[in-house]
Amino acid sequence: MSYRAPVKDMLFNIEHLARIDAIARLPGFEDAGLETAQAVLEECARFNEGVVAPLNFEADKAPSSHSGTSVTTSAGFKEAYEQYAEGGWQGLQHPADFGGQGLPKTIGSACGEILNAANLSFALCPLLTDGAIEALLTAASDELKATYLEKLISGQWTGTMNLTEPQAGSDLAAVRTRAEPQPDGTYKVFGTKIFITYGEHDMADNIVHLVLARVQGAPEGVKGISLFVVPKFLVEQGGALGERNDVYCVSIEHKMGIKASPTAVLQYGDGTAAMCKNGAGPGAVGYLVGEENRGLEYMFIMMNAARYAVGVQGIAIADRAYQKAVEYARDRVQSRPVDGSVRGPATIIHHPDVRRMLMTMRALTEGCRAMASAAAAAYDAAHHHPDAEVRRQNQTFYEFMVPLVKGYSTEMSLEVTSLGVQVHGGMGFIEETGAAQYYRDAKILTIYEGTTAIQANDLVGRKTARDGGQTAKAIAAQIEATEKELAAASADAQVVARQLGAARQAFVDAVDFIAAQAKADPNAAYAGSVPYLLLAGNLVAGWQMGRALLAAERQLAAGQDADFMRAKIATARFYAEHILARAPGVRDAIVHGAGSVTALPLESF
Repeated sequence: MSYRAPVKDMLFNIEHLARIDAIARLPGFEDAGLETAQAVLEECARFNEGVVAPLNFEADKAPSSHSGTSVTTSAGFKEAYEQYAEGGWQGLQHPADFGGQGLPKTIGSACGEILNAANLSFALCPLLTDGAIEALLTAASDELKATYLEKLISGQWTGTMNLTEPQAGSDLAAVRTRAEPQPDGTYKVFGTKIFITYGEHDMADNIVHLVLARVQGAPEGVKGISLFVVPKFLVEQGGALGERNDVYCVSIEHKMGIKASPTAVLQYGDGTAAMCKNGAGPGAVGYLVGEENRGLEYMFIMMNAARYAVGVQGIAIADRAYQKAVEYARDRVQSRPVDGSVRGPATIIHHPDVRRMLMTMRALTEGCRAMASAAAAAYDAAHHHPDAEVRRQNQTFYEFMVPLVKGYSTEMSLEVTSLGVQVHGGMGFIEETGAAQYYRDAKILTIYEGTTAIQANDLVGRKTARDGGQTAKAIAAQIEATEKELAAASADAQVVARQLGAARQAFVDAVDFIAAQAKADPNAAYAGSVPYLLLAGNLVAGWQMGRALLAAERQLAAGQDADFMRAKIATARFYAEHILARAPGVRDAIVHGAGSVTALPLESF
């Protein structure tokens, strides 16, 4: 099946929900209006549909391979990446001062969805590079910026994030990798890092690893972690590549999904220089980013960028699964329709339950896409608006959105890709049809860059309990204002208003419960943390679909693209009646069901 980027839906969100006209009035974004967004998205679609997407299915069957200390990526990846870099796609939303295009996140995130939908395994390399760029822009010295940023932003070099160790997964306090200070101001890094996405590959000239490690004598726990740049090849004066550094890939993982993405085990130091002639060892040469013992703070910059991006990956893989399911449902002939509209067997898209599944897939995907677009617009305002208070408000909103975009969109992708397999029936369970790949690929999204529970703990602790639910209730107030607009509009809009109101009240009830229990009975508050995240994500995505319905009705009245606008209205109503309708039950589980989560004694499991 060929992938077709949903450019029209993305531009609708960018224009009517993200309000690109307002973003284009922000300092630095004057040339980033709707016309620019359309040109960029159409070119992005052309490149990914033609170059990147065709590699996806075959790369899943013939993934990256490891030999000695080197990794060979799947056929076509290296050539596609060269075109990606030459096209300037890596630098799309990074500063022009270092060779980027400086476009808003509102445009960049839409392009990210297209790339990830085209080929999730391929897209992981640019995603990690984006995170490395963000961390260096925020915390690195001018010298490190001058050495690395331009090459990373051009795509000539790629970046990685090195957190996890065999004994330290989500608990970074257990990190043991050590960094020994050297007389020249550098450090020698020793240790093992696992699950390093694109930790070794053949697509770029150099790989810039951002590594968490402990300097000798550092405090225990997370307060003693520092961040280092450790390049695969050392960089000489003038920017030329020098000796091979003492960091090597000792293996890559054999995974359930994203098989073409090489997930490396990296060994830093410990004599591995002997594995390669002319190596610069023993010990990998590293360069401190910022100050000692502030590494986790800096790494969270990279991690937050990655968390939003992983949420966009969920939307991307859901859309790819939806497109494939629709194509199959249009072609597969099976059984007579229950309404007798066709005399003999008909294509399965005629059957009500298949329609229900397809509408669920479509509504969830469009709702999360709209939510991510609104969040991206807040990010742009938070970083570029001239008014400090407006920046603060948008930053607060964006930070609340990150766990929703990451957590809800990725959990949503599992539901959607599972439905994609179900639409295919038995053929969906057969690898040759391709539907199963999307399901397998999607599973990692709820795990890496912080599991759904970690996103939910952040939402409960930092984003809700810390301010007594004030931020959450401020968002609820904005939603209530949208309800009033909907209630004064069409019959479809009034249905959405009622369902949105019920979901908002369920959310407020959950906020009150969590704010009250977070300190008094933390087990009760956190027992419902993931359901709370899913409730919040459902509500905010439904809110954006309500806003989309209002915009579509205005466009329809103006005679604009009637078929698209009617489809948007129908999808928004379906979201309200079938997905927002879940909210009250989730609220009940959070508020009344905490006790049963911990009622069973540990020894009874």
